[in-house]
Amino acid sequence: MTAITSARGRTEVVNARRTESHDVSGIISLIRYFTEKTFGRINVVYLLEKANLAVTLSNKKNEVIAHAAFLDYPNWNIVDQADWESFLHENYSDKKCTPLNTLFMHLFVANDEYAVGCAQEIIRTVFNAVPEVHFILLFVPSHVDLGPGLGTFFERMMSVPGSIVDVDFTLFVCHRHQHCPQLYIRKARVEDHDDLMPIFMHQNEILRETYGEYFLAELIEAQDEKNHAVVCEDDGTAVGFMSVCSEVNIQLLHDCFDLGPFHGLCKPHPDDILKLPQEPSIETDEEKSSQTSQEAESVLSQNSECISAHDMDIQMDTKTEDVLLQALDIVASHSSLNTFGCNVSEKESVNTVSRAELPIDDVIDTDLKAAGTPTLETDERDSFHPVYRGAVTAFCIQLFCIDEKHETRSLDFLQYVFNLFPDKDFCIITVPHLVPEFLLIQNFVRVNPSSNSTLDHELYVFHRAGLLKSFQVRAATTSDTPAVEMLIKTLDLNESILDDLKVFTQARRDPDGTPVQAFVAEVLDQIVGISVIKNEMDIEYIRSHYNIEDFIYFSHHQQEEHGHLYHFALNPIFHHYTKYFLKEILRLAYKSCLYYSIYPQSVDGEFQNPYAHSLTSALHYMVPVRPRRQIVYPLEKLGINAPSKQVSKDQLSYALNHINRKLMLEPKVSVNARIVVVGASNVGISFLETLIFCPHLKFNNLTLISTHGLPGKNPPGSTNRGFLIDSHCFNDKDYALMSLCSWVNVVVDKMTGIDRAAKHVVVSKGKKVPYDHLVLCTGQQCQVPCPTGAEISKLWTNKEIIHRCKQRYTGEVPTNLFNLSDDQECLKAGHWLKENFINSHGGVLPGGYNYLHISKPGIPTRLDVQIAQPNYGMEIITGDATKGNYFRIHVNQYSMVETITCLSKEPFPVSNYICLFGQHERVLNNLCSRWKEGLIKDLYSYFREPWSMAIYHDRFIDLKKELRQILISSQVDGLPSLDQLVHQIVDGELILSEKPKQYLKRFFQQNIYKRLVEGSILSYLNYNNYHLPMYAWPGIV
Repeated sequence: MTAITSARGRTEVVNARRTESHDVSGIISLIRYFTEKTFGRINVVYLLEKANLAVTLSNKKNEVIAHAAFLDYPNWNIVDQADWESFLHENYSDKKCTPLNTLFMHLFVANDEYAVGCAQEIIRTVFNAVPEVHFILLFVPSHVDLGPGLGTFFERMMSVPGSIVDVDFTLFVCHRHQHCPQLYIRKARVEDHDDLMPIFMHQNEILRETYGEYFLAELIEAQDEKNHAVVCEDDGTAVGFMSVCSEVNIQLLHDCFDLGPFHGLCKPHPDDILKLPQEPSIETDEEKSSQTSQEAESVLSQNSECISAHDMDIQMDTKTEDVLLQALDIVASHSSLNTFGCNVSEKESVNTVSRAELPIDDVIDTDLKAAGTPTLETDERDSFHPVYRGAVTAFCIQLFCIDEKHETRSLDFLQYVFNLFPDKDFCIITVPHLVPEFLLIQNFVRVNPSSNSTLDHELYVFHRAGLLKSFQVRAATTSDTPAVEMLIKTLDLNESILDDLKVFTQARRDPDGTPVQAFVAEVLDQIVGISVIKNEMDIEYIRSHYNIEDFIYFSHHQQEEHGHLYHFALNPIFHHYTKYFLKEILRLAYKSCLYYSIYPQSVDGEFQNPYAHSLTSALHYMVPVRPRRQIVYPLEKLGINAPSKQVSKDQLSYALNHINRKLMLEPKVSVNARIVVVGASNVGISFLETLIFCPHLKFNNLTLISTHGLPGKNPPGSTNRGFLIDSHCFNDKDYALMSLCSWVNVVVDKMTGIDRAAKHVVVSKGKKVPYDHLVLCTGQQCQVPCPTGAEISKLWTNKEIIHRCKQRYTGEVPTNLFNLSDDQECLKAGHWLKENFINSHGGVLPGGYNYLHISKPGIPTRLDVQIAQPNYGMEIITGDATKGNYFRIHVNQYSMVETITCLSKEPFPVSNYICLFGQHERVLNNLCSRWKEGLIKDLYSYFREPWSMAIYHDRFIDLKKELRQILISSQVDGLPSLDQLVHQIVDGELILSEKPKQYLKRFFQQNIYKRLVEGSILSYLNYNNYHLPMYAWPGIV
């Protein structure tokens, strides 16, 4: 909250936040004639949909006081959005503006009285929210004056001689250093102690309690060539502190983390052992030297860049040793040879988020921190650890703190401390799992732990080349092919990437005619990233099958603005530029949205193959999109009124991820807490599903302990589950739509104990899985039946033998006894039946009937006892169980559907029938009255009729909520709501001359409520017409 003061001296307390959809009316109310003169005519909803950043100031009443919207291209149609950088450099004197450090203001509105204060607060908020931005630009028609609001903070940018652009427009610029100046970094002095201690104590008092009141002064005095302490100061006052040390326990880090992408944080050495030898042989020194030189090949040339973008002349050494070629991200390639997704096995990739199912023999004292490299007993390579014999090239941050007001300037420290260690290329920091990611380490690369990690911390790495600001993105050219080939040579999918790059450079379209675009990322003229996208040609299917409208207003995006991400490879040293890379792809490709799909892959064997999905660190910046429940259409019955094939087609399910312009500058909150879920039950899977579908949270350490690993691995058409009752919570298609293996580590074993003091779970053979939060969701545990010893011929009752049976059977389980509690047991039972029961003469397995029973939770009661109750309601039954067409519906005393029972020889749409539960019989087309009139002969046919399709729609519940809100709210001043009228009638406050029902009906029809309800229903049908084309509405007939 910030207080702003008007010119009259009045004060208003405002809160700066990201703009939300409900702010639109408030923003429109602030638009003036001057606004249109400055920015042109603005469609506020459309602008908010396409803005990279939108900021609103609201007061204590949540009223909009001011608003501004920012995009990454000019606010007037002066130049093509992909070419504005060269346009600025050609026509204006300031050459520092780049797409990385610049945003354009497309709209600013404010309460006239507080315009100056609002402008200042919004500008400060933007610079704090996006530390990379150093310039806010604004084009204004030449005849328009900015006025006191913006004119106070924007200055005119001078054009170069001969430029004609100023004839029509004037360019104004607002500089970061005027609002959030760069901090001065220097060596710490003992006298800084008094300035820094309040900051330390505000954040943590453990240090003082552990090391004494003057620990900081002692740390500053203990500086030497290996230990340094630096501070940042603002106006002569120390506001931040960092202690760094060149002594690093590199062996501990090698044991606990996968440092292969960073060459083990060591210098290259001829005796390095980087790969598992293919066969026992003695390698010559020449061969070793050749291998090392290949691994150490640098992507960046041995140049230096002067960092002057922030008015600071710090000469940086940009050596980037051997690590740059080994560490790459890869987003899936949809190869033309495999339409179900591709496999990725680049074990060097540090940024992959694929999760492995770890055999428990390899989970010894492990914290399972998002292991990107699986450790399977069947693969000898996975137990191999590289050996690095070169000098350590990393220093560590021992202690860091900074005042909250200056936190966005945390990176200012790194420019200084790297100069303290000119021979070091990496800065590392470890933080406990429960410490939230602060702004400094959000620019670091989080390192994947190894499966046997014993360190109770997360490791983050930053390379000195990450300070370079010359990161540029452009369209790929044919001449880039050799550099791209060198960049991706260690990736399994390199051929597929090169093939698609060739398609782009030669034809710009794939063989199917789909437009293809390729982009490269450069640093100092060296390529460090590659991405290939195509137009999303299946957008209607995506809209109808996924809740994409949770993130975008679909009608404001043209079809050609939707793109599909096929390849994305980026050197992890520049991992913190991933979002910028994606943002530039959208700008240069004229896209507003990108989609990325993860297809499932069923494999034989004990463990699921984690490389069935081509994953990338870019996935962390995208949001998983929830799938939508689909209507099971009677296509033959609907005929020409059926949905289009793009909507109703049946294709392989996949998990969808999404990013758009609005989300580009909205950071996710990383959660490193180790959350361990025991049991792959419906509750456990639902819990994990809830976490991974949180759009603004990123859980890095989710672990599932399950006897058979992740569910949903059955191949299409599998009949294993035929032995089990289906709860309809999750099926194999649902698991494919979630892609849990993209986000969850899996320990394939059984929990045998919990050590709450040490906070770890004990599994078979005494192995331990540590946790910060433990969730027990073991589900139903079926036990082996205990033999009673009773003789069948004596016909004993349970009461007679109950004391003879054992409480738990510990003997040998018969080979023909199966507890059908999960898919694996069903598979074993199926195999046994085929081997021992079904012979060449044939046999019939149990089944043939389809059964469904839906009821509210409760203690089961016999049906005859229920029917005998006076308030039972009525039941509607059609068909006969013996004929295989039985359908029964129980409608309770409140006319609500309470029970549904189906028994049929023919399959029926279960998901449709589930939607009938809890509905009022009037919603079901006057079900009870039609039944009494003898109009319903078969309920199966009745619920296949076109009128019922809207009830099965996944957004029907939203329509009901909207209609209820209309009826319970007063729509006109002085006019009571229907809900209020009902309460007045019940309480006797309203005396009627007619029956209450007739009065309410007349009141509803004669007032605004009828029109509002009808409008809401028609809007629902119109907006969802791609799912519900069988309904007509005014204007289509």
